[in-house]
Amino acid sequence: MPEAARGITMAAEIAEQPAALARLLDEGRAPIAEVARGIAARNPSFVLLAARGTSDHAALYLKYLIEVRLGLPVGLVSPSTLTVYAAQPHYSDVLWIALSQSGGSPDLVESTTRAREAGAWTIAITNAPESPLARAADAHVDVLSGPESAVAATKSYTSELLASWLLVESWAGGDTSRADVLPGLARAVLDREYGLEVAPRYRFVERLVTTGRGYAYPTAREAALKLMETSYLSAHAFSSADLMHGPLAMIDVDRPVIAVVPFGPGGAAMQPVLDRLAERGADVLIEGDVARAPHAAAHIPLPETGEDIAPILQILPLQQLAYAMAIARGHDPDAPRGLRKVTETI
Repeated sequence: MPEAARGITMAAEIAEQPAALARLLDEGRAPIAEVARGIAARNPSFVLLAARGTSDHAALYLKYLIEVRLGLPVGLVSPSTLTVYAAQPHYSDVLWIALSQSGGSPDLVESTTRAREAGAWTIAITNAPESPLARAADAHVDVLSGPESAVAATKSYTSELLASWLLVESWAGGDTSRADVLPGLARAVLDREYGLEVAPRYRFVERLVTTGRGYAYPTAREAALKLMETSYLSAHAFSSADLMHGPLAMIDVDRPVIAVVPFGPGGAAMQPVLDRLAERGADVLIEGDVARAPHAAAHIPLPETGEDIAPILQILPLQQLAYAMAIARGHDPDAPRGLRKVTETI
């Protein structure tokens, strides 16, 4: 395939994200608020989240939102307990939320159906309102990101994050207008092209580590997935707390670290690991609150926002990085070898 044609779809879908976020705020806010009222009326005591792949990272973000904003216990469920092992759960007083861009994963459809039969109130968050998963759930949240063709999910991921934030903030009775700045900020971040600028540093890297803490941890995980699926390198994601417990020993100048450092408590909690990385002479790319590591090898500054909405911006330069690295290494990020847009698991 000619180089000019490689990644053209992924690049276009990355660029569409400000418009997709604006559309969700304009058209999705009221329907999401209606779903949130349904949750509040049922007053669940526990939340279970089901997802796969990129949506699993959106689910992890949703887990932080619910636990911090609402104080409810949240678990990331193992769908195979229902689909493979035929467990007989007791889900009264449980809210079950399944996240899937396509809404077509058979194990999510079956596990959501089983959860509903077991007494849970079920919600599907998808980009496909007519999908099997949307039909299987009691309620549906449409992330409204529009058709997405590249295998590597980009705009559907950030729309999942925003839809999750709107759902929780509405459920909590908060003011969702704080998200109105996101489309403009997303456009500014993408226009700066920091991810494209730093990509040459990592063209020949075969292994790296991503790390974050709190709300930024899902970003670290999603960045690692994007780099693995588009550039075929070995990327390991750790929370900064876990990185300190053993994996730090493998960090050296030949294994770069991408550290997603938010403004706020999560960033402050990362300072010890940033200091340790500096002591080891690690090659570190800092994204976010770059002042916490002024001597890092590379920096991607981001605008300061509330830490809870920052992940919607954090992933954007890292998507650009994954795209640019794939192109530089001769790969087509639109269609990574051996991967499909919808992965069927049971």
